[in-house]
Amino acid sequence: MDKRWTIKQQPEHKQIIQLAAELGINPVLGALLLQRGITDFEAARYYFKPDIRHLHDPFLMADMEQAVLRIEQAIAAGEKILIYGDYDVDGTTAVTLVYSFFQQQYKHLAYYIPDRHLEGYGISTQGIDFAAANGFSLIIALDCGIKSIDKVVYASSRGIDFIIADHHLPGSDLPAAIAVLDPKRPDCPYPYKELSGCGLGFKLIQAYAEKNGIPLENYNCYLELVAISIACDIVHITGENRTLAHFGLQQLNSSACNGVQALMEVAGKAGNYSIGDIVFMIGPRINAAGRIGDAKQAVELLLAHTLPEARDKGVQINIKNVERKGHDMNITDEALSMIESSDAMLNRKSTVVFSEGWHKGVIGIVASRLTEKYYRPTVVLTRSNGHVAGSARSVVGFDLYEALSDCSDLLLQYGGHKYAAGLTMKPEQVEAFSRRFEEVVSNSITAEQLIPEIQIDTELELHEVDARFFRLLNRFAPFGPENMSPVFLSRGVQVCGRAGLAGTNHLKMAVSQDGSPMFECIAFNQAGWLHEINKSKPFDICYTIEENIWREKRSIQLNIRGIRMGSLVH
Repeated sequence: MDKRWTIKQQPEHKQIIQLAAELGINPVLGALLLQRGITDFEAARYYFKPDIRHLHDPFLMADMEQAVLRIEQAIAAGEKILIYGDYDVDGTTAVTLVYSFFQQQYKHLAYYIPDRHLEGYGISTQGIDFAAANGFSLIIALDCGIKSIDKVVYASSRGIDFIIADHHLPGSDLPAAIAVLDPKRPDCPYPYKELSGCGLGFKLIQAYAEKNGIPLENYNCYLELVAISIACDIVHITGENRTLAHFGLQQLNSSACNGVQALMEVAGKAGNYSIGDIVFMIGPRINAAGRIGDAKQAVELLLAHTLPEARDKGVQINIKNVERKGHDMNITDEALSMIESSDAMLNRKSTVVFSEGWHKGVIGIVASRLTEKYYRPTVVLTRSNGHVAGSARSVVGFDLYEALSDCSDLLLQYGGHKYAAGLTMKPEQVEAFSRRFEEVVSNSITAEQLIPEIQIDTELELHEVDARFFRLLNRFAPFGPENMSPVFLSRGVQVCGRAGLAGTNHLKMAVSQDGSPMFECIAFNQAGWLHEINKSKPFDICYTIEENIWREKRSIQLNIRGIRMGSLVH
C-alpha cells in the first residue's frame, strides 16, 4: 500500500536559529527540539541529561495519601495484602515491582494474576473469592480496576478493601475503593498523565518510601521493570516516562535482574537494548506466558532469586513464545482468507472477523497484523467462556475507544486506549456489532486516515550528517511514541554505483547528494524500486539515521522508510 508523506509543521526560522545558537548545535537539531516542546537551554539540559531527582512528587496524585495510609495500617495490623495485576507485560511487571518492594518490608503478602481464558481481563469475582478464602483484607490492583465498580462493591461485602492503580481511561463513575490512583481522573492534579500501569506502581512505592524514610536506592532498582512496561504498553516517551525509561534502560543494560537477564539470553541479544528491542524481543516472551499458559510464570521468572532458576523459567517461557507464534500465524492466515474471499469485507472501512476456535491469547497480535495489512480499524473475535471476546486495533488518528463507546449497548464490557482495546459481548450480538462498528467507523473516519502516513520531521541535506550530528541525534533517545526517532527527507539523491538486493525483499544501496559523502542504505521490503533506482535518475528518500555494526566496524546507515521518483511531498 502506497503511503502519504507529510512534513510536520516547522517551527519559526527565528526560533530555530536562536535555540541552535544558544546550544551550539546544527539548526536541524534545533528544529527537532522545538518540535518536541524544548524551547530553551534549561529544557534542553533536562531533555539531554535526565535526572531521577526530577520525578514528580507522588503525593500530587489524587488519593495517594489515602493509599499509603491504608498500606501502613495493613502492615501495622499484620493484615494480609494481595498484589493483583493484569496478565500482560504492563500488569506482570507492575505486580513484580510492587510485590518485590513490599516483600522487603513485610511478609504477609502474595500476588495474583487472573487467568486470561477463565477469568478474562481485569478484576474478577474468582480473584476476590480467592482473597476472601485466604484471609486477605487488602487488594492492591495494578493496571486494571478503573471500571470494576461492581467488583469493588462485592469485595467490600466480603470484608476486603481495594487500592486501585490503573492508567486506563475512567468511566463517569469511579469504583468505591479506599484509593483510586489514575492520573487520567478528571479531578487528578498530577502533572503527567501518560504513566504505564507499572509506572503507577512505581509512584506508589515511591510515595510509601518517601513517607517512611526508605532511601531511593532501595526502590530505583526496579526501574528496568518500568522501562519494559513503558516500551511494551506503547505509552508516550515524554516527560516523566522518558526519565523513567532512560534510567530503566541503563539498569537493564548494566545490571539486569536474573529474570530479565534470562530473557535477554533466550532472545539472543546480550546487551545494548533499546526501547524497540524490548518491544520485539523481551515483551513477546513475557506476554507468551499469559497468552498460552499462566501469566504467573512471567512473575515467577521476574522474581527469580538465582540466575540458574531464571534460566530454567526463561527456557519454558521461550517454548510458550514459539507455540504462540504458531497460533499467531495460523489464525492470521485464516483471517486473511476470510477477508480476501469476501468482496463485502474487502470494501468495508473496518474489519471485524470472528471464529469460535481461535486462541484467545493471540487475537490481539492478529488484530495488529490485519490492521497493518488493510490499514483500517480492526476487531478480531473468538469464543471464550460462553461469551465472545475480542481485541481491537486502530490506525493513526482514529479513536477506537470512542468508536467502541458508540457500540456499548451491544457489549458486556470494553476498555483500553485510543489505538488498542479489548471487548466482550454475547454471541448473539456479533452480527449486530459488526454492522454497528462499520457504521460508526464509516461515519467518522476520514479518507486520509485510511492511507498509511510517513510523518517527516524535517528536511536534511546529507552533507550535514557527520559524527557529531549523529552523536547528538542519539541523545534524543530513548525513542518511542511522541518522541520517535526523527524521520528526515532528502531530495534529489543519487545512487552510487548500482543498488542491489539484500535477501529477496530488501534494497541495499549507497547514496549521495550534491557531492556529499556517500551513505550506505537499507530499505526493508522495498525491492520493487530496484529497477527504477538503477536508471541513475535523482530521487527523494525519507529515512531514519542509525548505526550499522558489521564485523565490529561501526558506520552511519540510512534506514529508508520511503522512496519517491518525484517530489510529491506536502
